[in-house]
Amino acid sequence: MRIGYTLMTEQAGPRDLVRHAALAEQAGFDFEVMSDHYSPWLDEQGHAPYAWSVLGAVTQATRRVELMTYVTCPTMRYHPAVVAQKAATVQLLSDNRFTLGLGAGENLNEHVVGQGWPPVNVRHELLREAVEIISMLFDGGYVNYSGDHFRVDSAKLWDLPDQRVPIAVAVSGSQSVRTFAPLADAMVSTEPNPELGKEWDVFQSRGSRKIGQLPICWDPDRERAVARAHDQFRWFAGGWKVNAELPGPAGFAGATQFVRPEDVAGQIPCGPDVEPIVEAVAEFREAGFTDLALVQIGGDHQQEFLDFAKGELLPALR
Repeated sequence: MRIGYTLMTEQAGPRDLVRHAALAEQAGFDFEVMSDHYSPWLDEQGHAPYAWSVLGAVTQATRRVELMTYVTCPTMRYHPAVVAQKAATVQLLSDNRFTLGLGAGENLNEHVVGQGWPPVNVRHELLREAVEIISMLFDGGYVNYSGDHFRVDSAKLWDLPDQRVPIAVAVSGSQSVRTFAPLADAMVSTEPNPELGKEWDVFQSRGSRKIGQLPICWDPDRERAVARAHDQFRWFAGGWKVNAELPGPAGFAGATQFVRPEDVAGQIPCGPDVEPIVEAVAEFREAGFTDLALVQIGGDHQQEFLDFAKGELLPALR
């Protein structure tokens, strides 16, 4: 399994994210993923820079690691034709190290453009059309498209990389797997559910990557790690169906007001020890995931974590 590092835009500013990207490459991570948010999950996180500007800088601050959005919603804040242009540009800047991770989005980020928040079936329809449009533009030439939700009028990517940008799509159940496995090059999921991967392979037989994500909170002091994870990551306890619907940090604060530190510590490895992280990673490996991006909780605690990862964690995981 390849181990990656998450550039969490919700917990660090743009300069720090670029610095963390370079340090993570030096620490030995195989790839790096970046969230794409307009708002943090909670006020305590305190950041949300524009992911695509940061990605452009990261392409120049790194040389080896693969890069990926985890994930971009190409349906409301961004039109899919513009997402295709951004992805092609990042692929060129990174010398073919980029994967475009896509998802159906969250109300938290998409409501800001004032178009409301559609039900999940409509969001999947939007995402399906968006993936089709992006794929057509990656093929080259002029694209015209008339769907139920999107129109494209004579669009063309004038700067296409020589290596096509792989598309990964986030899925959470059978409906999304059946819809997107035939259209995508890789699967994204934050849960180590082996059934998702098995069903994905039924509908997408190319032996594609399955890319997961695991939050951890490393700190020499376990109590301090648990407190920080609760402060900044208690939103994680809601599960995807809840997290996709709430409209802002105030909503997440209200929804998680009764989540206790021990509840968070029961879901997220916290503290100085390698073993709990290795055990959590093993769940993804056993579920058939080929790649796993770690999230170190706390924007001000990346340097010490990366030192730990280089010296202890990555060797143990490998």
